[in-house]
Amino acid sequence: MTDEELQELTRDCPTLYHMAARGSWPLIRRHGLLGTRALLDLFDVRGERREAILARRRPEGVRLEHPDLGEATVRDQKPMSDKGLETCLEDGMTPEAWYRLLNERAFLSLSRKRLLRLLEARPYRGDEHDVIEVATAPLIEAYRDRITLAPINTGFTARYPAPRGADTFLSIEDYPYARWRAKRARGERVVELAVSPGVPDIARFVRRVVRMREAEERALLWTGPEG
Repeated sequence: MTDEELQELTRDCPTLYHMAARGSWPLIRRHGLLGTRALLDLFDVRGERREAILARRRPEGVRLEHPDLGEATVRDQKPMSDKGLETCLEDGMTPEAWYRLLNERAFLSLSRKRLLRLLEARPYRGDEHDVIEVATAPLIEAYRDRITLAPINTGFTARYPAPRGADTFLSIEDYPYARWRAKRARGERVVELAVSPGVPDIARFVRRVVRMREAEERALLWTGPEG
């Protein structure tokens, strides 16, 4: 991706979205938006429990507790399955290796349409979530070297899962934006932006944090410096 293409992307997608479990925002504000591995480090989760969270599919969210930090929820992986991954993983990659790749990163969507699709998906409809809206350009400027982009929803394998592997996550420089521009409309040329191992100072990039249930905004939880 050239600098001109990156500027186009940030104009088309000025806001990034992250769907967190209800009540997650206070901890995220204090400690950052973290990938699963970094969150387990923060909560000092070790041994067999750590391996189970990192290396296997999570059919339900996992509640973490810490005497000083309080509670956090590791998001479930209901839209994904081992069977689905086995049909779409390339280069000999195993489901376990894929789960580990995902758990290294904190993910944000570039499209409100895709956010709403997730909020309205069967596993999550009816539940409330803390939705974090992040300013795209400032985040990229601060974390460019830690960012990878993907042209698919990497945590979804239902129906006809797109092929994926180690090269699904590409740096900004290596991302083939021109190829996707020729195939997709604005707002769909990049599907996911991920930061490894996370964004510890996420609050300084936030526009708003909203409590949502499906497409309904039920409460404004916080207005950030980019709001």
